[in-house]
Amino acid sequence: MNDSRPLTSVSLMMLVALINAIDACVVRLLSPDVHPFVMGFTRTLFGALAILPMILRRPAMLRSHWRGLHLLRAILKLGSLVALFGALAGAPLATVTAIGFAAPLFVMVGAWIFLAERPHPLRLLAVAVGFVGIIVILRPGIAAGQGGANPFLLLALASAAMTAAIQLLLKVMGRRDPATTLVAWNLIVTVPVAAIPAAFFWSPISAEVWALLALQGAIGAANQTLVTRALQMADASLIAPLDFLRLPLVATLAFVFFGEVIGAAVWIGAMLILAATVLIGATARSGPAAAGIGPSA
Repeated sequence: MNDSRPLTSVSLMMLVALINAIDACVVRLLSPDVHPFVMGFTRTLFGALAILPMILRRPAMLRSHWRGLHLLRAILKLGSLVALFGALAGAPLATVTAIGFAAPLFVMVGAWIFLAERPHPLRLLAVAVGFVGIIVILRPGIAAGQGGANPFLLLALASAAMTAAIQLLLKVMGRRDPATTLVAWNLIVTVPVAAIPAAFFWSPISAEVWALLALQGAIGAANQTLVTRALQMADASLIAPLDFLRLPLVATLAFVFFGEVIGAAVWIGAMLILAATVLIGATARSGPAAAGIGPSA
């Protein structure tokens, strides 16, 4: 009997790419009316509400070996979301998406520095190629800014760096806590952390905007669920590169709904980052580190 799990996993990741492309468009639609801190709060709130029934059925899942790291991860999660939402509000969607693909490069560097992992020569080459790709993407913005980088693109880069920090924390925390526990505690802790700054930027929200915020929260929960399921059925090295399908999907939706045209520099830089990611995957074992595929849920 043929094993259909790899094909199913690929199909799930294609769906993840599509819903994440839709997510980018939803953020752009919300940005004139909703501050990024408010979006960060509502996204985690709806995510927490989505998993509440599971927590009530299985309260034992909240037993964790970590305390302070849950708070640190929640702060990084909020920072990553707010930076990403700010970037999507003010920069071309496809450009922000391309920069976000740099997260695995930061993971590699962080693992060498903080986890004392020995760098593989091919991974060193991959990181070098990937950062060249980032420079290629940022350079037109730097030129347009007369020597200063586009602040919205720097927000996208900061979001990618914080996403990488979260994945490094997960590599440590995942040694003692199961994935369901980590997801539950992350949402539980992030909601009150996000509520504090959101209160300072809160403004009246219409029913239509609430509907979009609820859709965004559902997208975040669906992303996390589908990626986790895909990783259970196939090696991370197979499915991680599929996350790059987001770029043409985002470029298409951005053109249709917002009239944005992606430049050659973004495509070239993204292909360099893709090549770096594939090279990293060729030397890596499958594992939970790839669970950060796509925007932070």
